[in-house]
Amino acid sequence: MKVLNRFAVMACLLGAGLAGCTEKSEEYYVKHVEFPEGTSLEQKVDMAARVVPTPQQLEWQKLELTAFLHFGINTFTGREWGDGTEDPAIFNPSELDAEQWVKNLKEAGFNMVILTAKHHDGFCLWPTKTTKHSVASSKWKDGKGDVVKELRDACTKYGMKFGVYLSPWDRNAECYGDSPRYNQYFIDQLTELLSNYGEVHEVWFDGANGEGPNGKKQVYDWDAFYKTIQKLQPKATMAIMGDDVRWVGNERGLGRETEWSATVLTPGIYARSEANNGALEISNTSDDLGSRDMLAKASELFWYPSEVDVSIRPGWFYHAEEDGKVKSLKHLTDIYFQSVGYNSVLLLNIPPDRRGLIHENDIARLKEFAAYRQKMLATDYVEDGGELWKAAEGDSREYTLKPDSKINVVLLQEDIAKGQRVEAFTVEAFVDGQWTPLCEGTTIGYKRMLRFADTEAGKLRVTIKSTRRKANICKVAAYYAEPVEEVADRSEWNGLSRAGWKVTEKQPLVIDLGETVSLKAFTYAPLNETAKPTMAFRYKFYVSQDGKQWKEVPTNGEFSNIMHNPLPQTVAFKSVVKARYIKLDATTPSSTPAEVEMNEIGVTLAE
Repeated sequence: MKVLNRFAVMACLLGAGLAGCTEKSEEYYVKHVEFPEGTSLEQKVDMAARVVPTPQQLEWQKLELTAFLHFGINTFTGREWGDGTEDPAIFNPSELDAEQWVKNLKEAGFNMVILTAKHHDGFCLWPTKTTKHSVASSKWKDGKGDVVKELRDACTKYGMKFGVYLSPWDRNAECYGDSPRYNQYFIDQLTELLSNYGEVHEVWFDGANGEGPNGKKQVYDWDAFYKTIQKLQPKATMAIMGDDVRWVGNERGLGRETEWSATVLTPGIYARSEANNGALEISNTSDDLGSRDMLAKASELFWYPSEVDVSIRPGWFYHAEEDGKVKSLKHLTDIYFQSVGYNSVLLLNIPPDRRGLIHENDIARLKEFAAYRQKMLATDYVEDGGELWKAAEGDSREYTLKPDSKINVVLLQEDIAKGQRVEAFTVEAFVDGQWTPLCEGTTIGYKRMLRFADTEAGKLRVTIKSTRRKANICKVAAYYAEPVEEVADRSEWNGLSRAGWKVTEKQPLVIDLGETVSLKAFTYAPLNETAKPTMAFRYKFYVSQDGKQWKEVPTNGEFSNIMHNPLPQTVAFKSVVKARYIKLDATTPSSTPAEVEMNEIGVTLAE
C-alpha cells in the first residue's frame, strides 16, 4: 500500500544527512498521511513510522529553547488580561532596551524570541495604520517608537531568530464580532507585521475568543490568516493555532513522558478537527496522542510536535510584587528535563518590566540556569555515541564510557528526519561485573533525557524493546548533573489565620473572618494549582461588617487566564477596606456559578 504525498522526495533528501535514502521502501509522508479505509493496524504502524517533519518543523525542533516576551499595556496596569479601555498614554517605558533583552537571552542559550506584538487588550507595540490604540498614541518617544522594530534590529545584531504573537481576540477593536470586518482588520495587522520587519521565523496564535466591545464573539477566518502567512513569510513556523506546532496542554512547563510528534490529534484550524478529535475523544491535554491503540482508531496522522510554554514568574506580564517569586534553579531545571528532555521545545516567558528592561532577578536566574546546563553538558562520558544505529526491535548496543565516569543523566536522540519510531527502550549500566537497570522509557523523538541516581560504570547498554520499522538512533550520551537543592517557597498569599474563619454561605461564598480587619487585597488560589470546570473566572468582591449590609469593592472583576495558569492571583484594592465578612460572587469560564472553597481564598492585611 502506498499513499505517498508530493513531498516524499523532499523527505528523502532531509533524511540523507546521516545515512541517505538507501532503502527503496523508505518512502516518507511529509507532515501528514491519511489511512485508506481498510488499512490494518500493522500497515498503519508502518506508515506512521514514515511520517516526517517539514524543513521548518525540523529546524524549529532543533531550537530547543525559545523565549516569550509578554510586554505591553498590561505591564503598566498590573493586569494579565487588559479590557481594551486602557489609555495608550500610560505606556511609557523609561529605559526600553531591546538589545538588553536579546543579549541576555542569547547568553542564556535561547535561540528565538517571540514578542506579544498585540495582546487581548488590542494595544499594538508597533505604529499600525489599523488603530489608534498603539504606541503611536503613547508618551513613549513622543509616539514615534516601534517596539517590534527595536526587537527585530536587536535580533539581527545578535543572530537571534524572531517571532511574533498577535492575539486574535481584541477587546478594543469596535469591529470585533463583526466577523468579515474584523477578519480583514486582523489580516491588515498581520500583513504589517509580516511585511515591514524582515524575516519572521514563527507566528504564534492562541485560540482566545471572548467578547468584544459590542459583546459579540468573533468567527475567525483561520484559512485566510494562514494564507497571509504563507504568502508573506513562507518559511515561518505557524504555532499553536497552526498546523506546525501544538500546545502541550498546560502552562506549567510539564511535558508528557510519552510524547509523539507523529500524532493522531488533528490541528484545530482544520474544519474536520472537532469531528476527528471528538471521535477519538482526545484534545491537547490528553495523555495518549499516538500509541498503537490510538492508531487503530485513527483515519489520519500528523507531524505536529509539542511546545511547552511557561513563565519564569507566576504571571505572564511583569508585576513588581513578583520580583521575589522568580522560579528557582531547581524548578527551571525540572522544567527543562520535562520539556526539552521530553521531545518538546521549551518556550519560557521572561517579561520586561516597566522600565522596558528584563529585571535583574530574572537575569540572575537565567545566568544560573545557563551555567548549570553548560556545566552538565560540557562532558559527554559516552565514547562514539554519535554513530548512527539502525536498530530493529529487540536490538541492543553497548557503549563504552570514559574512564572514571560518574553519570546520572542519559540522553537519546532519533534522526527524526526519518520519522519517530521508538516505542519502548531500556538503559543499563555495567557495574561490578554485571548489567544493572538504570532507566526505561517509551518515546524518544528528537531528544529524550532521563535522570537517575549517581552511577559509576564502565559501559552502557541500550535496548530498543519496541519500534515502528527500524529505529534511527543518532545519539547516545551520558552526563553528570550536579544536585540542586530546592529553595523553600516563602511567598505567603494569606495574611490572616483561618482558625477563626467560618463559611456562612457557599453560593456565593461568604466567609466570617472572626474579627474586623483592614484589608488591602484578597487572593484566589485554585486548589492544588489545578484547573477545573467549576473554578472562578469573573467575580464581584464584597465586604461587610455585619454580614447583612454589603459594599462592593471595585476590582477588574476577572481572574485573567486562570483556566490555563491556575496559580494564586492577588487582587489589590485601590484603598484599604474594613471587613468582618467577605463575599466572593463568581462565575465559571462558561458563566455558571463557580464553586470556591474557603481554603482557596486569602486576604492581605493593611499595615
